[in-house]
Amino acid sequence: MTGWLVVNEFLNMNKFNEIHQWLLEAAKKQGIMMELKTNAQLLIDISKDTLKETEREVDFVLFWDKDVRLAKYLEQLRIPVYNSSDAIGICDDKSLTHLVLMKEGIRMPRTIVAPMTFENIGYTNLAFLEETASRLGFPMVVKECFGSFGQQVYLVNQMEELKDKVEQIGVKPFLFQEFIASSFGKDIRLQVVGSKVIASMARKSENGDFRANLTIGGSMKAYTPTKEQVNLAIRCCEIIGLDFAGVDLLFGKNGEPIVCEVNSNAHFKTIYDCTGVNAADAIIAHIKQRLIIDK
Repeated sequence: MTGWLVVNEFLNMNKFNEIHQWLLEAAKKQGIMMELKTNAQLLIDISKDTLKETEREVDFVLFWDKDVRLAKYLEQLRIPVYNSSDAIGICDDKSLTHLVLMKEGIRMPRTIVAPMTFENIGYTNLAFLEETASRLGFPMVVKECFGSFGQQVYLVNQMEELKDKVEQIGVKPFLFQEFIASSFGKDIRLQVVGSKVIASMARKSENGDFRANLTIGGSMKAYTPTKEQVNLAIRCCEIIGLDFAGVDLLFGKNGEPIVCEVNSNAHFKTIYDCTGVNAADAIIAHIKQRLIIDK
């Protein structure tokens, strides 16, 4: 069995390269010849003869990137891609994540998506901010739709601060969310592979930040999720069509789980450090099983 591990050519950092190596090693241990390829090596070449001339070079692609156009291209070449281009695209855009989950009645913070504008125009009328504030109140969470590690998530406490943040974000897609005060500085990450939660950890801010992400100063500890939390995480992955993901849950007023985010290729080094569970092994085993079943 052969495969490609597709990563981003331009995201060359140790914390990402380490995960790539773990995935390659997991494949080798399970008898798979998996080769690392970057999105700059696998150029999308669109022509009328591409489909009929191309033979499948590998049995599958483990797509560890967000270049959804390339993932879609590989799928059209009849190569099984995990996660799928559609699933990656839904997770990469936080507004799409919430729209897809809303349809199935998943419990989430109340969310308002900022209206789209154009780069050469910007927001010439901010009346929608008044309406947003009347519905969500303050404090309010503002999130850029594309971002990772909690870096593009902000808490605003009044209208002037909200206007300043919107001006700072500019024309990038973003959304507004109800602030879940009962989960201030704490959340849980559930690592899902297939239809199982293979590991989970609780994260807590240690510096007074409302976000619990480890990259901005949070701490972690192993966590045993409730049945409700497990079922919710798995259900989100089923709805989106994910083979594997990291699902972040908040705590509601009465401890009820609330979906914060779903990450299609969640960085799993920290959950390994916390729990000793290497998600790479489970991901490769799941792909092998899928390929057998789908033959």
